[in-house]
Amino acid sequence: MTDNIIQMDASRIAELVADRELSPVEVMKAHLDRIAEVNPKVNAIVTMADGALDAAKKAEAAVKSDARLGPLHGVPFTVKDGIDTAGVLTQRGSPIFKGRVPDTDATVVARLKAAGAILIAKTNPPEFSYSIETDNFLTGRTNNPWNLDYTPGGSSGGESAAIAAGMSPLGVGSDLSISLRGPAAHTGIVGFKATHGRMPMTGHWPRVPRRFWHIGPMARSVRDVALAYSLMAGPDGADGFSISPLGFDTGVGTTSPHQVRVGWLASPGFFGPTDPEVIATVKAAAHALNNAGCQVEEVRLPVLEQTDANTVLWQLQQMETRPEFEKVTAGHEAQIFRHAKLILETPDTPIGDFVAAEQAVERLRDSFVEYFQRYDALLCPVTPFPATKHGLADLVIDGETVSPFHVMSATSPFSLTGMPALSMRFGTSHDGLPIGVQIASAWLADSTALKVASLLEEVSPVRNLHPAI
Repeated sequence: MTDNIIQMDASRIAELVADRELSPVEVMKAHLDRIAEVNPKVNAIVTMADGALDAAKKAEAAVKSDARLGPLHGVPFTVKDGIDTAGVLTQRGSPIFKGRVPDTDATVVARLKAAGAILIAKTNPPEFSYSIETDNFLTGRTNNPWNLDYTPGGSSGGESAAIAAGMSPLGVGSDLSISLRGPAAHTGIVGFKATHGRMPMTGHWPRVPRRFWHIGPMARSVRDVALAYSLMAGPDGADGFSISPLGFDTGVGTTSPHQVRVGWLASPGFFGPTDPEVIATVKAAAHALNNAGCQVEEVRLPVLEQTDANTVLWQLQQMETRPEFEKVTAGHEAQIFRHAKLILETPDTPIGDFVAAEQAVERLRDSFVEYFQRYDALLCPVTPFPATKHGLADLVIDGETVSPFHVMSATSPFSLTGMPALSMRFGTSHDGLPIGVQIASAWLADSTALKVASLLEEVSPVRNLHPAI
């Protein structure tokens, strides 16, 4: 039964708990056993939450007493270690914050607890949640459960690896340029970056540049991220970027698939080359949506091909981020890992380049506004290539040498513009690694991305695959 439990999604666990077919204690023990078994190899979990088993016992007693149960009653969940958890270490992937224990939960964590979910552990981020690979001086490197020699990506790499390996059915990650969607793609799970502001950032560090940071759910099914989104979203009275009551959604909702218009692009698609296996996976997903009844056609968005979104994001965020990093690293120079050191050593963006970058974002927004007059969703790659081996080295994609940071080329545009975008697996590389596709929708039309993803999940050739670790 344990194997079945750790492969269930959060929604199924909650259903079985509510129906008294599964005990919250049994669920918790299965995940604790799984962590003990595989985390030494994966290193996704960095801190266990004290009292998780006791909380499961209380959850079981509530079921037996016919108490009113929340939608995630008795379901374990994990949280990226850049997000505050009351009474539980939140060390932000850095020796500078070693031993730090917050007094309060981040808003999104408190909301999941209020829905009955039980915090089981914290997961590994790169230092300060700022890198495309999950590694740091404090808690070390996280491995991809599909192949331990490969990275799960960053910065929510520990979160994605924990969920993929069956150590957690549901998690909370965060995303600046790729940090939620890329790791989800690399490990074969689902990650959702909702419209900017849907999820309050209260309790997340760093807070800058908050106009680009997003918090979001990660899970093994689309219905799980949809449920978690519905519970986590909405203003909290503290985050000034937190917007819109959940009920205000301009998406297609429960519209028939025959009325959903999906454009897809793979290559040329974004600035730089894309691996042929990724292209083939996006094409297969487009074909599957067409067979599911959606109106699907191939599209071109020249602005995406012409805009180096990674450079634009770097130019805009670097001047906001560096002062914060200078403040917390002062006197701790020997404890700074790779990416923070890079930010600290990079000169300020010249004002002319900064203005040009802002204008590039405006062009992206204008092009997307025009696009979403004609289509409900955009289907495209998440990453231009599958997960790579550990170490940030240049690689060759379709005959062209690119920086490892090219991995962000298909996710950065949606971070810059704050649009909802979802990552989910739809293929497998020649060496057995997951390949994801990305579904984006217009601002506030979060339900559209979730609906299209749900349709795609139903016909996925890789549904219910789990790493043999």
